[in-house]
Amino acid sequence: MLLIVGLGNPGSQYALNRHNIGFMAADAIHRRHGFSPWRSRFQALVSEGTLAGRKTLLMKPQTYMNESGRAVGEAARFHKIPNADIVVMHDELDLPAAKIRMKTGGGHGGHNGLRSISAHVGEDYRRLRLGIGHPGSKELVHGYVLHDFAKVDGEWINLLLDAVAENAALLADGKDATFANRLHRSLEPDKPAKAPKGDKPDAAERPAKSAKVEATASAGASGTPSSSPASPPAGGPFAAGLKRLFGVKDE
Repeated sequence: MLLIVGLGNPGSQYALNRHNIGFMAADAIHRRHGFSPWRSRFQALVSEGTLAGRKTLLMKPQTYMNESGRAVGEAARFHKIPNADIVVMHDELDLPAAKIRMKTGGGHGGHNGLRSISAHVGEDYRRLRLGIGHPGSKELVHGYVLHDFAKVDGEWINLLLDAVAENAALLADGKDATFANRLHRSLEPDKPAKAPKGDKPDAAERPAKSAKVEATASAGASGTPSSSPASPPAGGPFAAGLKRLFGVKDE
């Protein structure tokens, strides 16, 4: 059996925190692959299903982050799951937002969820590190991870969680490097198509400057600051993503 653990804190007040991106990833796999309804067991919410034909147990520990190892250790002992078949998905401060890394073993890097799991099962389990960026100062970390994602993060979060769910079967096959590469490709920005060398649009094909652009340039030349870009419409992709991912209703 494969055990996939998403780390986070239980309770609606924490649902959209950066620290809870592991829970979000577990929920994405649960939805995509038709796992059984969540139920309480092993001091966690668990759900059973199959990935690549392999029986898989999804887990969201309900012990709060600092005691995650109690739930993981209990399930691993009951099902006799070796560490090579445990995948822990967690937030990672030392990776930029929208970046991911797969690794096996290593230290906890100050992450209390990993610290607890390592104390209960050892360090040689597999980890999916989900980058959330760093606030820049150690003193700001606690408030940063326990704060909701910003609306601007919504687009990459949806892309990342969709990619995790779509490629989860590779984790069941032990193809961690391929899994990571697929996620990297999913998150790469689209590159604009390059025109063939030597081809330049003639005057008729070149778009003329709009009056708005010319007016802005003129104002800049006279020393008057140009206006800042318009704010995105209320909600945006993050709001839509939250409704899709978490069933969040409009206030």
